[in-house]
Amino acid sequence: MERDDLIEYSLHGHHNEAKGKEIRSKIYKVTLLLTIVTVIEVFIGASIKQSSDWWTAVKIIFILLTLLKAGYIVMVFMHLGDERKYLRNVILVPYFIFVLYLIFIALVEGTAIGSVWATMWQ
Repeated sequence: MERDDLIEYSLHGHHNEAKGKEIRSKIYKVTLLLTIVTVIEVFIGASIKQSSDWWTAVKIIFILLTLLKAGYIVMVFMHLGDERKYLRNVILVPYFIFVLYLIFIALVEGTAIGSVWATMWQ
């Protein structure tokens, strides 16, 4: 028994060749941008050692690039970029605030644990 309320989406996805080229171009641009950001992250991580004075800056750069990639993925793959600016902000701003809060908590707790370890071993 076949349901009549199901839509066969593959049969309704018609577009001309120009629209197909536009879609493929967008996919290539997204892939290229995400690949470039990932290569930059890998290059920075491979070239700067943890014992370097730059390591704190590297961690901050990683966090910022990861937030950039996450926001871009949400904008493109979840089609949030096609929505109105207000709706995008309602979804993205709390996300970024929450991530910054998690980073803050991790840093504060990390220093607290470090001070506890320091007092235990003295």
